[in-house]
Amino acid sequence: MVEAFAVQSLVAGWQEEGDGEAWKSRELILHLLRETPYPFARNQYSPGHVTATACVIHPTEPAVLLVHHRRLDRWLLPGGHVEADQDTTIAGSARREAVEETGVLLCGATAPVLVGLDVHAIPGRKKEPFHLHHDLIFRFRAVSPVLEGSDEVRATAWCPVDRFDDYLLPQPIRRAVGRSLG
Repeated sequence: MVEAFAVQSLVAGWQEEGDGEAWKSRELILHLLRETPYPFARNQYSPGHVTATACVIHPTEPAVLLVHHRRLDRWLLPGGHVEADQDTTIAGSARREAVEETGVLLCGATAPVLVGLDVHAIPGRKKEPFHLHHDLIFRFRAVSPVLEGSDEVRATAWCPVDRFDDYLLPQPIRRAVGRSLG
């Protein structure tokens, strides 16, 4: 089970003062972690819950792994909800999501690094109301460019850093990739 205190310490220690949007997300995430008893519960909608994302760098090229998100109908980094019965760390949650969604083989020799924070809106649907994802983005490196699709995503792609506009990537993702490659 992911410990809220461990995630709070990680987020509190993250310093990227030149990125006002990430700094604002940092404060919102810390508030959520301090003020709610179930910050990782996917059915906590007010104000939302903590999620984990993987910024997976190609093994040899300056490119990042993207998924075409089925529900949101857009290109994003792989990631999703924390699973209490499977995940022991927040970075482990990001790793699990990347592997489940894409079949990517990740390097185990290097520890994941927190490269971004992003609180963003998730539109409501069916029984799930509008809410916020308080997202932590971790850098990983792939050991192979081979990917396997899954039912969770429409498509996968390695996006070269000079093609971000082709995939309409939002700024928080662009900045996290920049930190991952920098």
